[in-house]
Amino acid sequence: MLRTRNMQPSLWESVLPEVCLRLPVELERVDAWLDDERFFAPFTAHFSPRLGRPSMPLETYLRLMFLKHRYRLGYESLCAEVSDSISWRRFARIDIDGRLPHPTTLMKITTRCGEQAIAALNEQLLATAVEARLVKTGKVRADTTVVPANVDYPTDTGLLARAVSRITRTVGRIKAAGAAPRTPFRDRTRAAGRRVRTIAAQLRLRGAQTRDQAQATVARITAELADLARKSATDAAAVLRNARRALRTATGREAGRLRRAVDDLTVLLDRTHQVIAQARTRLAGGTPDAATRLVSLHDPDARPIAKGRLGKPINFGYKAQTVDNVDGIVLDHAVEHGNPPDAPQLAPAIDRITRRTGRTPGAVAADRGYGEAAVHDDLYDAGVKTVAIPRKGRPGAARQAYERQPGFRRLVKWRTGCEGRISHLKHRYQWDRTRLDGLTGARTWCGYGVLAHNLTKVTALAATAA
Repeated sequence: MLRTRNMQPSLWESVLPEVCLRLPVELERVDAWLDDERFFAPFTAHFSPRLGRPSMPLETYLRLMFLKHRYRLGYESLCAEVSDSISWRRFARIDIDGRLPHPTTLMKITTRCGEQAIAALNEQLLATAVEARLVKTGKVRADTTVVPANVDYPTDTGLLARAVSRITRTVGRIKAAGAAPRTPFRDRTRAAGRRVRTIAAQLRLRGAQTRDQAQATVARITAELADLARKSATDAAAVLRNARRALRTATGREAGRLRRAVDDLTVLLDRTHQVIAQARTRLAGGTPDAATRLVSLHDPDARPIAKGRLGKPINFGYKAQTVDNVDGIVLDHAVEHGNPPDAPQLAPAIDRITRRTGRTPGAVAADRGYGEAAVHDDLYDAGVKTVAIPRKGRPGAARQAYERQPGFRRLVKWRTGCEGRISHLKHRYQWDRTRLDGLTGARTWCGYGVLAHNLTKVTALAATAA
């Protein structure tokens, strides 16, 4: 059942001194903005107004998620910090003697409402800021980055060893639920671990001759790990067939646990077969297709993305684009699957900004990755008066003269600040790694980071304007 506000303030607030009840300046500004009832609308479709247990008050949820992404806290550490702080309790609208929500409650609401709710929240925040005349669209700048997924560096051996371990644990869950008790299954986790440690020892060898020997050893052990994973998957398939038969007669809580374990094992076996196929392809001298390559067993949407950096040439995650204005407000952001080209993303982003603000940006600046003639034409057709995007390749004499104009060069230099904006999002608002799996999870995670960032910016501008 939907609850939007906590309607029973504690009597302790009338006893405590004023200094204990005072909020920090930033939280006081954000608290006033989040009092708007329109911020609750994106969540109403996900809760029944009359049926079910009362939900966490939405005003509490929104304020807790702001604190989480503003101060880079995990769900458990967030609840611990709020529990120990009177000012944070007051900001989150939790009574001083009240019970805090459990961290898993925050996780469930976040994943249940998903990217649609946070996208609507960001839309509403920008609409409110436009009404207050705080959003400038004279010039905007765009850039892309990679939002890393919550995965280790993927190797064939590592993925194969993890597949063997996870299959063993999932089969254990099925047998613990009382299904397939007599179906044989061999635990190969220790055997896989020994081979992974052998590879680590071989990679320490130096010299050309020993390096060739190490590579041959790694290939041999990778083939052995692929065989172990195949055998574990074959044994687990028999367990899965018998577990599905047992599921027909299971009842109560055991039925729910068994069903979840069966679903997890079904997905895990499909991904294990894909990892084995990738390893076989590499052992045969080929290269798996980057567009479909599986780099994680728990995050199948993450993809290898090459950005050309010396220290980290390949990232594993999702590609994101941000567009901000002179005040640093992120007017548009998008998180995409894989590594799509930059150029086709800019014109739709400008169209979305025009729809949200009611005004077409006067000038648009971006780096050379967007430098295509079609992008310039689309932006001019959309009503943009000045486009400061260097062209790819070697431009002609007329284009070189245009790009050397002082106004063009000033906009290009101002565009570099977008890299600082992305760095700020990564270091302060948890864009450095998404903790939610899948493309939907990445969009949800980045959306809350943008919400916390824009709330901080917009409320500071509102206080200055007042």
